[in-house]
Amino acid sequence: MVENFLREYAKLIVDFPEKVDIQRQNLENNFAEVIIYVDPSDTGKLIGKNGKLINAIKTVIMAYKVKDATSYRITVKAIEE
Repeated sequence: MVENFLREYAKLIVDFPEKVDIQRQNLENNFAEVIIYVDPSDTGKLIGKNGKLINAIKTVIMAYKVKDATSYRITVKAIEE
């Protein structure tokens, strides 16, 4: 599933992998938003310089459309403490 891939991939990038949390919200038919919650200090690492890393992640996630025909919006948010 998309959520499992994003969780494991995000854990490899961030400094606080134990704080990574993923939530999926089904918004419409064949459209879902996946929110990646990370430590506030890790948001920049997951987004990357000029958004290059998050755009690369989105490109990989687009390949999941072949399996389940769902479009995904990927959002990175800091955990509020």
